[in-house]
Amino acid sequence: MTAAEILAEIEPLGAESYRKVLRNHGVPEPMFGVKIEALKKIQKRIKMDYQLALDLFDTGIYDAQYLAGLIADDAKMSKADLNRWAEKANCPTLSESAVPWVAAEGRFGRELALKWIDSGRENVAIAGWATLISLVSIKDDNELDIEELAGLLDRVRTTIHQQPNRLRYIMNGFVSAAGGYVVLLTDLAIATAVEIGKVTVDMGATACAVRYPPDVIEAMRQRGTLGKKRKSAKC
Repeated sequence: MTAAEILAEIEPLGAESYRKVLRNHGVPEPMFGVKIEALKKIQKRIKMDYQLALDLFDTGIYDAQYLAGLIADDAKMSKADLNRWAEKANCPTLSESAVPWVAAEGRFGRELALKWIDSGRENVAIAGWATLISLVSIKDDNELDIEELAGLLDRVRTTIHQQPNRLRYIMNGFVSAAGGYVVLLTDLAIATAVEIGKVTVDMGATACAVRYPPDVIEAMRQRGTLGKKRKSAKC
């Protein structure tokens, strides 16, 4: 299928009620307002398609860009592809989810994550921290640099309150993920969160909340999922 054929298929699936939800979550126009479950049905049919994913993302239409993240052939994505996506991701849903999922599942996740977190552009820095979250959630501990991750927790501890609004949110999420998915970092993540204290983030006209990492980690412990890895970053 071509990107044009996909756009013709998904545009009628959009609804103003869902466009309103997306706007509240910071998604700008252009968008159709297609629910994720509808996009996942197309993902199930297509599975993976490297070029189609690139073409869909380049449309600049939010729904197509989200679908691109779902069907991207992660192993084929080049550094140039991923850098372009990180630069173009213009809303939290893309910079915190679709782009990091693809980066973490591909060949350059760690390398680009460490580069992106140093970016002066908030959306790119967010993609970097979100990629780190995905990496700790899917990589076996023996594939992770524990000392490096501990250093990143310290970086969050010393800098989070000076960061822009949404970047604070995702850095706080990294503390939860590091402590929840990497048992060797659980105690350090909890201590880091306690020292950081309350992280204030303006979540706009949404019901989303900033969760306290020790509570997240304890909930994982209670469920018996502490240290249990995800099968895929994509969800």
